[in-house]
Amino acid sequence: MNRPFFQSSAFTVFFVLLAGFFVASCSRQSDTIRNGQGERKPNVVFILVDDLGKEWVSAYGADNVVTPNIDALAATGMKFSNAYVMPQCTPTRLSFMTGQYPYRHGWVNHWDVPRWGGGCSYDWKRNPSLARVMKDAGYATAVAGKWQVNDFRVQPEAMVDIGFDEYCMWTGGEGNNPPSDERYWDPYIHNKQGSRTYEGAYGPDVFTDFLLDFIEDNKDGPFFAYFPMVLTHVPLVTTPDQPNASSGMDKHLAMVDYTDKILGRFVAKLDELEIRDNTIIVWVTDNGTDNTITGSLDGREVVGQKASTAEPGLCVPFIVNCPGLVPQGVKTDGLTDVTDLLPTFAELGGGTLQQGYVYDGKSIASHILGKSDDTQRSWILGMGGQNNAKLTDAGVENQFVFRDRVLREKRFKLYVNAQRQAERLVDVLADPEETMNLINSSDPEARAALARLKPLIATFPEHDNDPIYTPLPERAWDVPVTAKSQVWKR
Repeated sequence: MNRPFFQSSAFTVFFVLLAGFFVASCSRQSDTIRNGQGERKPNVVFILVDDLGKEWVSAYGADNVVTPNIDALAATGMKFSNAYVMPQCTPTRLSFMTGQYPYRHGWVNHWDVPRWGGGCSYDWKRNPSLARVMKDAGYATAVAGKWQVNDFRVQPEAMVDIGFDEYCMWTGGEGNNPPSDERYWDPYIHNKQGSRTYEGAYGPDVFTDFLLDFIEDNKDGPFFAYFPMVLTHVPLVTTPDQPNASSGMDKHLAMVDYTDKILGRFVAKLDELEIRDNTIIVWVTDNGTDNTITGSLDGREVVGQKASTAEPGLCVPFIVNCPGLVPQGVKTDGLTDVTDLLPTFAELGGGTLQQGYVYDGKSIASHILGKSDDTQRSWILGMGGQNNAKLTDAGVENQFVFRDRVLREKRFKLYVNAQRQAERLVDVLADPEETMNLINSSDPEARAALARLKPLIATFPEHDNDPIYTPLPERAWDVPVTAKSQVWKR
């Protein structure tokens, strides 16, 4: 693709490809989907919004905002009520790319690779890669937006190595490089021409244009377009549509509005190219809202719970839409979590999972396509929070030997502490604010749920992995070693 970076629309193609990925098989299965127009692989567009809970999406009952394009996507597609991610961006993004839980791939906590260094990176040679699965299945692949798990100064070709044909990335704040902090106005962006500041530009528009161009260039498909958005993460800023927003809440609302607008641009482009019926759009967020922001959901005040295993931190909006493949107007309580995306996309796109790895995710392709009434899940998982990783003399290590986690059914949720003990049992339907601990309850349904969930604790490894990577050479911007290996762990 030879068009200038700022004119490119690769993000749109990325999302269309994601749709195709959902329609394929999780192992070596049929490589086509019958859609009424012949047999061809679906395109996939995967949009991952940054830091946005249900309390800011009107389709889910938000009271303080209207999100018409997201709502329309939900109304004409499938809306999940029980979809889990991890409570922080890095664990969520690595779980999506690998199909593994954080205790397995090791990114249990946030580690900002460009800012903190320490020789750490997402290592495509030692971990699964969804992008490679899609590429090997015959998809054109593109990504635009937020990454943060590779340092492009050290690994300038990382995105290609990971499996993306085209890319347009916010680098993340690079140590000793102040301009790289900018993701919104005057964004600092890395592409095949290198890294630089795009003066006068608005980052979300640059990323959107890039993916939309990619989609147009690859409209004959199949393509996989991945859009890890920078919106709505702090800092709270103005948008091109609301340049005069002044208060923090006004800026947050403006950013939510712009997030909704961008989705509308993707849908419009797919309609314009007459490929929407064969393009699966998956729209989800990476964790809950920042805890400095308070919203309202169905008349109930909700404080943002990013980095928390409370429901607003983990249970996020998740919508799948494709008029030619996905049933319309479906509200499902089927369980799913972020590890399911890789096997689902593989099944939808006719891809083959990479050999030599254990995968925790389960394909939900049949449910998305309306071929089954429920997902394959009887429980889903969320893990830990906060920035509890350190650079030791052995590399990047998590703080906990066994990170706290929650196990969730459709109704009940079990909290497991860092000592591998069942600590709290909550009925999330009857008690959405999670105020009542039913761990010692005599209620027969609560006791039955505890009997189902508690034995699962013994199935987890006794020790969580630390990030699995080959250390990069020491750099001037690396954070200093703060502890001896294992000594500081709890």
